[in-house]
Amino acid sequence: MPDHNAQSEAEKPYDLDERTARFGEAIVRFCKVLPRDTVNLRLIDQLTRSATSVGANYLEAEDAISRKDFGHRIALCRKEAKESKHWLRMIAAAEPAQRDEARQLWQEAKELNLIFGAILKKERT
Repeated sequence: MPDHNAQSEAEKPYDLDERTARFGEAIVRFCKVLPRDTVNLRLIDQLTRSATSVGANYLEAEDAISRKDFGHRIALCRKEAKESKHWLRMIAAAEPAQRDEARQLWQEAKELNLIFGAILKKERT
């Protein structure tokens, strides 16, 4: 007899809380293996700040005290995801050997940016 409570992964709604946390974790792991030099240190700092802020701001949006507060937090999520794309591009330029992994992370940042943009657009209508 099939379990009606069980859902396949494809049927489950994607949990943005988990997705943003996994993005932040992936960025932390990525940055830990980058060579440390004067250029990379600055890029690593900027990337880890923006990428981990996506999830932190999403958590705050979930606990927003008003629609205006929710919209503001979602806008910050979108901004931080977009900024993460920039820093990943700079790291790919600074470390060509890491370009493929940076591209994968860039793609996730892009998707998060689009998701938060869609949420924001819906919120404003």
